[in-house]
Amino acid sequence: MQSLIVSGGKKLQGEVPLQGAKNSALPIMAAAYLCEGECILHNCPKLTDIYAASRILNYIGKKCCFSGNTVIISRENCGGSCRNCIPENYTQEMRSSIIFLGALLGKHKSCVMSYPGGCELGPRPIDMHLTGLRKMGVDIREEHGHIICNVPKCIHGAKISLNFPSVGTTENIMIAAVLAEGETIINNAAREPEICDLADFLRSCGAKIKGDGESRIIIQGVEKLCGCEYTIMPDRIAGATYLAAVAGTGGEIVLQNACISHIEPFLSYLEQTGCSIYTPDNDKIFLRSGAKLKAIKNCVRTMPHPGFPTDAQAILMAALAKSDGVTVFEENIFGCRYRHIDALMKLGADIRTSGKTAVINGVPQLYGATVEATDLRSGAAMVIAALMAEGDSEITEICHIDRGYEDIEFYFQKLGADIKRV
Repeated sequence: MQSLIVSGGKKLQGEVPLQGAKNSALPIMAAAYLCEGECILHNCPKLTDIYAASRILNYIGKKCCFSGNTVIISRENCGGSCRNCIPENYTQEMRSSIIFLGALLGKHKSCVMSYPGGCELGPRPIDMHLTGLRKMGVDIREEHGHIICNVPKCIHGAKISLNFPSVGTTENIMIAAVLAEGETIINNAAREPEICDLADFLRSCGAKIKGDGESRIIIQGVEKLCGCEYTIMPDRIAGATYLAAVAGTGGEIVLQNACISHIEPFLSYLEQTGCSIYTPDNDKIFLRSGAKLKAIKNCVRTMPHPGFPTDAQAILMAALAKSDGVTVFEENIFGCRYRHIDALMKLGADIRTSGKTAVINGVPQLYGATVEATDLRSGAAMVIAALMAEGDSEITEICHIDRGYEDIEFYFQKLGADIKRV
């Protein structure tokens, strides 16, 4: 069992490059299953979730291998079988395994898989995924925790209106629709940058997609997709994590390989804390923090993009633990996304919750403690708070952190942090 040991209380400063986006790489890897040629994906982060997706691809018939931060997904394994099912032990490794549903249906017109695993963030039903696919001609039944899908005739285009702009549902429908017969229209589609990255990749492979980044996406089915060479976008949430940690410790950072427009919803709140933020280029962010952050006057409400991202809620809350004043958070996406609060309070933070609202009153000091990461972003929040605290802290269950951060201790060490993995 691995842990992170942090000796906090130091100002962080330095330059770090930003890793590729996990939430972009995973659907792109699933979509590569549809391609007839080889796909070469650059800037792919080395994460446990990425390795899990690689194992799924190898099992269902592709050959997936790594060379540094490049993933090569080639045509079917020589002599291997091409499967339309994913065993439960693979799907339970990560929540994003559901994205292979659209890929398997697009290629085989049938599939069997169990419900996905991943972080426990409260109910995240896949009803919208299944409803959308049913409109495209897929017969779906659920038996004993398994999803069994068959297409009696063909996958065809459809007009699909989502009740909520779900990122995963939008991605699954896009992947299933690129080889479907006719036109698919997704209304109230997710607008996240990762959606645009998936669309750019699919277009590079020969797909016909327009409207990504807006609430209405139109996909015209094509007969086949070819392989391509593609570079994954930078990870905006990892970027927010390093910026928040430096802000909370009163330091300075130059964040390289960042896309300013993607991370702007987070930067706008961070500026309200009194940080000086300068963006000399579209791919570089300079941040200088003062001695003490100011509380944010307006309520920080998590919303679908372009609103404040739910993935950054715990991260910003940790940075504000020693702020001057009171900040109110409102979580509108996931029902169980305050699981980091108990750990932050153990480190000395003053936080009260009621339903979907959390009120954080800045304290003069945090103190080292042993805390357990309960999910990916809560683990990142605990690392930030530990870096701000006086004394030593231990973060356990860091397998959650490794799902989304590439060598997190290495990047913080580059910023001068006293942090190590044991």
